[in-house]
Amino acid sequence: MTDPAPPFHRLLIANRGEIAVRVMRACRELGIETVAVYSDADADALHTRLADRAERIGPAPASESYLDIDAVIAAALRSGAEAIHPGYGFLSERAAFARAVEAAGLVFVGPPPETLASLGDKLAARRAVAAAGVPIVPGLLVPLLAGTGDEVVAEVAGIGFPGLVKAAAGGGGRGMRRVDRPEQLATVLEAAGREALAAFGDGTLYYERLIAPAHHVEVQLLGDRHGNLAVLGERDCSVQRRHQKLVEESPSPAVTPEIRASLADDARRVAGTVAFHNAATVEFLLDADGNHYFLEMNTRLQVEHGVTELVTGVDLVAWQIRVAAGERLPPAVLAAELRGHAIEVRIYAEDPHRDFAPVAGTVTAWRMPAGPGVRVDAGVTASTPLPVEYDPLLAKLLVHADERAAALARLCRALDETIVGGVQTDLSFLRWLVDEPGFAMGAYDTGLVPERWAGGPELDDETRALAARAGLERRLAAEPGRAVVDLRDRLQPTSGWATRGRAEAVNHRRSR
Repeated sequence: MTDPAPPFHRLLIANRGEIAVRVMRACRELGIETVAVYSDADADALHTRLADRAERIGPAPASESYLDIDAVIAAALRSGAEAIHPGYGFLSERAAFARAVEAAGLVFVGPPPETLASLGDKLAARRAVAAAGVPIVPGLLVPLLAGTGDEVVAEVAGIGFPGLVKAAAGGGGRGMRRVDRPEQLATVLEAAGREALAAFGDGTLYYERLIAPAHHVEVQLLGDRHGNLAVLGERDCSVQRRHQKLVEESPSPAVTPEIRASLADDARRVAGTVAFHNAATVEFLLDADGNHYFLEMNTRLQVEHGVTELVTGVDLVAWQIRVAAGERLPPAVLAAELRGHAIEVRIYAEDPHRDFAPVAGTVTAWRMPAGPGVRVDAGVTASTPLPVEYDPLLAKLLVHADERAAALARLCRALDETIVGGVQTDLSFLRWLVDEPGFAMGAYDTGLVPERWAGGPELDDETRALAARAGLERRLAAEPGRAVVDLRDRLQPTSGWATRGRAEAVNHRRSR
């Protein structure tokens, strides 16, 4: 039997770091040659060295290299690439880039440019989704700008406080500010508008009411050019700092089978508002009563895509490429079901004891964990300098097991094996997190980091004992005839989520 022809002969990855490496690995398995692009700061980076061919695209600043559409297209044409995968961030959601790729006679591994354009305006997307009957977070459906007058202040007050001012042209927490009182609005609009303009070239903002407590839950979609759409479960992304994700897991501890079915139905409705194919996520907020509200649709690969790959067995990156080449999604992908539990933590070069401020330096020691059910997606090795111009993500550590308790135990073990030297990382926060009883029980929400971490609290002996007892009782629950104490009344809840569901935890206290 002969091997099938690869979807493309040669593909350029318009990105850097761990996601460039991840795409290269998928290409190797598909028999596709890879082309890396690099700035002067990344001349000796891991993704540059691993590619079959590498093309310089400019100096260190991203605006003069990874965000330079003309430079990326020129590199693709010089190298003989047939397709371009944008990864995430940088140019991945720029309609102008997708148009330039197609105009050059190349294939863009992503949705059509018109879809990127329509969903790139978060405010317009909210209006379209609301018209489709999907619940959205209460807020204004009109744009706001710095210097907005008193009449808009009155409209915002009608929505209610506290609320969030958000950038209409982007995401990732940039251009997002909390507003607690009407007199704060003018100052917040000014600051958020400046940040949005710098990040996305558009200072347009909008206002949403803040829903708290809440879980941030996203549904993974994968569609082909023939109208087939796979809904591949949900991920919980509620552990965040400054509205940016730190930890993701699937399935969500807050989602029941009924909620899961409702989320899937609404995700399909959202996808039906645009001409969609390739990978995307539909993001929702889930309140303490189980009601969900649309936030946005991201038509690209997510940082946390590996969580879904572990629980479904679907290689999202490979299927992105195959769909871009015109292939149909097979029944095995369309009918994929969740198996077990997966958790991802992000290892950043940042100081969690100083509000997660990014740091620079050179990685001098690098040991990543291994063993059953452990996956590491990394973009660095020992002796790697960390350019200050780019995102400080070093690696993603993922674990998978039959159930959440076992996945937490595996994550604890994997974190204990992890060593990064030479630069400050968030490993101290991650090790604290797995000992935090609310997280261990799945009784957490988007308030966990600001309310519980606060720069680095240490767990006292009583709290550690409670976390250990929770794990013991979780295991005893599986033994017939053994009584189990419900721990819900013994925890000081971080929010309403601590009172929902049966306590589920694991004894993951480590010997130090």
